[in-house]
Amino acid sequence: MKAILGRKVGMTELFDEKTGAAVPVTVIVAGPCLVLRTKTADSDGYEAVVVGYGAERRYPTLPHVGEFKKRNLEPRRIIKEFRGPAPEGTAPGAEIRVSIFKAGEWVDVTGRTKGRGTTGTMKRWNFHGAPASHGTEKRHRTPGSIGSNTDPGRTWPGKKLAGRYGDEQVTIQNLRVIQVDEENNLLAISGAVPGAASGLLFIRQAKRAPVSKAPPKG
Repeated sequence: MKAILGRKVGMTELFDEKTGAAVPVTVIVAGPCLVLRTKTADSDGYEAVVVGYGAERRYPTLPHVGEFKKRNLEPRRIIKEFRGPAPEGTAPGAEIRVSIFKAGEWVDVTGRTKGRGTTGTMKRWNFHGAPASHGTEKRHRTPGSIGSNTDPGRTWPGKKLAGRYGDEQVTIQNLRVIQVDEENNLLAISGAVPGAASGLLFIRQAKRAPVSKAPPKG
């Protein structure tokens, strides 16, 4: 499985060379990721690649640093595991770079959405709200009735109410790679991805790309 870690830079637009149409893209600084170890079904029960990414922490913990020292590797800020079979040539000390992706391929991007804090039902669940006039007073953004009568005399589990909104892990599937800049480790991916600028992202080869969206061969 092709996968890499990166950080969101921001959004811009590129122009299609054939049609001239403007394509909104998200620019991501992806990699390089340092391979720490590979896991196999025989030794670990499943296949995966463990990588490190980012500059070293200012105050790293001893267990974190130990993962790198026992392999004589330079410490990185983040350690993450990519589930799936390791690509050929992947060994401890090797680097995974943005060149693993090509323009035209389809990817899934995972990140954490922006945290919005505690919000009401209109913002969190897109409730309509109370009428703006005809006697409504100080209840324009209330959710309305949230319970029942004496029986059952309680609010049903799962009722949509005000509360914490955002700061959730979200995966956007089937985004197209528009441009790859190997020299500057940049990926331009069509559309928007979760999170704020500089947020951590996990980019992997699309799992469920439709046949019409299959990456080009070769």
